Amino acid sequence: MNNKIKSILKQAELYRSQGLLNEAREKYQTILDLIRKTDQIKNKDKLLEGLEKKMILLEKDIELVTSAPTTPEMSEHVNTLIKKLFSFTKDSEKSTEDDAALEGAIALAKFGQFDGAIVEFGKLLEIDRLRVTSAKNILRCHLTLESKDDALNQFAEWESSDLFSPEQLEKIRVLFNDMLEKKGMAASQVNEQAEEAAAEIDEQDDEEEILDISAVAITFDSGPHKGEQFELDVSFQSGNIISLIISSNDEVLVESLKVGVKLEEVHFYSPIAIFRGSGVVSAMTQIKSGPKKGDFSLDIKIESI
Repeated sequence: MNNKIKSILKQAELYRSQGLLNEAREKYQTILDLIRKTDQIKNKDKLLEGLEKKMILLEKDIELVTSAPTTPEMSEHVNTLIKKLFSFTKDSEKSTEDDAALEGAIALAKFGQFDGAIVEFGKLLEIDRLRVTSAKNILRCHLTLESKDDALNQFAEWESSDLFSPEQLEKIRVLFNDMLEKKGMAASQVNEQAEEAAAEIDEQDDEEEILDISAVAITFDSGPHKGEQFELDVSFQSGNIISLIISSNDEVLVESLKVGVKLEEVHFYSPIAIFRGSGVVSAMTQIKSGPKKGDFSLDIKIESI
């Protein structure tokens, strides 16, 4: 019984860290019910008290998020809440406040707060090891908003400054070129030779351990849609976690891509090649406000390429 409770608790904490608050609440309630029905648990009263406190805090978080304004821009208070709720760092010595700030900025973007995300990513441009990742995500925000001119102007500004080293700027250029092409936009204004230059990029930076993924093609290997392929653009990327936006009208994907679903047949499109691999759905969150209101932000953890 103790192992079962621990397992469900881990699921609850995972759901909460991923922003799946209602799912987390269900798991916490399941644990409470199990403990109340079992007399052989040590420190039963203390465990119940701790879980009930978690539930109270969780209910407050749910209330704050669900009562957020429905206008395109959330209040600064709610933006801060989202960054706090849905940013989490890995359990490693390398995790820092800067990493949490990066994850918080990505969380804002996932919740449709692209302008606020751009501001937060902009602050991280001052941190060398996060500079390229932040810049790429700024461009992703602009293109998700279909603001090609803003993206081009931003890149031109970086190109004329000394903020980035030539190697860093080339990495951004390669991805930007690919993102424009995937969205059917002319990429010549960025660099027609970007793909050729990609082979010369030094891949020693820690943040570049995972290739940039600009789009994926998912083929279902079971269920009513077995054999069907769906192609989606990548909105954001943090390490081996990629985020995609799914239209609320796309019922097939919304229903088929539940948290925990293993995707054995995925083609990952990078600026330099197409790779076949697998992944697992790690989060599915509905966007509550902004231009993508009602759509879903889907996270896929890349497991192999």
